[in-house]
Amino acid sequence: MKKILFFIPNLSHGGAEKVLVNLVNNLDTSVFDITVQVLFPNGVNEQFLNENIRLRRCFKKTFRGNSHIFKIFSPQFLFKKFIKEHYDIIVSYLEGPTARIVSGCADKDTKLVSWIHCRMENERAASVGFRNFQEAKRCYNRFDYTACVSKWVKDYFTKTFDFKRSIGVLYNTIETEEIIEKSMENIDDINFSDDYFNICSVGKITQVKGFDRLVRIHKKLINNGVKNHIYIFGVGEDQTKLESYLSENDLQDTFTFMGYKTNPYKYVRNCDLYVCSSLSEGFSTSVTESLIVGTPVVTTLCSGMQEILGENNEYGIVTENNEEALYEGIKRILTEEDLLDYYSEQAKERGKFFDKGNTTRAVEELLQNL
Repeated sequence: MKKILFFIPNLSHGGAEKVLVNLVNNLDTSVFDITVQVLFPNGVNEQFLNENIRLRRCFKKTFRGNSHIFKIFSPQFLFKKFIKEHYDIIVSYLEGPTARIVSGCADKDTKLVSWIHCRMENERAASVGFRNFQEAKRCYNRFDYTACVSKWVKDYFTKTFDFKRSIGVLYNTIETEEIIEKSMENIDDINFSDDYFNICSVGKITQVKGFDRLVRIHKKLINNGVKNHIYIFGVGEDQTKLESYLSENDLQDTFTFMGYKTNPYKYVRNCDLYVCSSLSEGFSTSVTESLIVGTPVVTTLCSGMQEILGENNEYGIVTENNEEALYEGIKRILTEEDLLDYYSEQAKERGKFFDKGNTTRAVEELLQNL
């Protein structure tokens, strides 16, 4: 049995955190002895770990400035401080701090894996969590294998680091059966109306998700006669600012922040359209989940979107990554005759591709063959 550690900053409500829980819960525990270790505790996804997955925490609570404090110490020192047991394989499941710490492993019998979720398009983006780009390059070159969540992420990583070591693409593990089952649950806090289009999006309410673009697009659609109500499922620091814009423009009754929901699927399934307005993504879990429940998608061009929806918009609409293009894409699918129905059927078909058995087996093969 292989003893494996997955190391991640926390298990908060982010997409990567959720996908890690999906992955470890589905790995074969007769073959793999699995531990998940977090730097900081109490993330909402901790509750979803299976009982046979050990959870370890480095600190009792999160503290400000932790990323700067970590940089004072060497990766070797931090590794010895936080990782006390021997593991056959140690996986840093996010970029930055945990990758830096894991790279400090000096045990030649331990294989190291780095999981890359974001687009590292330049040295600045690649240096987050490290003292500088040169340190990041040294650390990432310590890993025996680098797993990227999409081809686009892989291409940027390889180019930015001039990377020559073993690297590949492993798609996120999604709980397809559970998602479909949960999507059938009753909704008692929203009355979806047939008098307008119901649009939704799921994610942290932060700048990178582009919800500021979405509130402006919402206003423009209404001004141009396309009645719609937008629901956002998530929490984040930008919500107050967006609520001020909505209030100033008398839109607070047609744009609703629903907060974090453990089951967003039942809402997404009952909406007419899912919109991803992000400036950047790794491989969008929420877009994939939308397809699984059969809700059509319009998204900006981010990493992985063409892999999910097709190079030629076969399974959804991918627009250029700007506000005007996204507006035109949303307007088109809502107003062009039969287009929404067409993409509803395409979403259902594409959702079948993301069966969790396929993605889990690919990871198990990697871990077995390291």
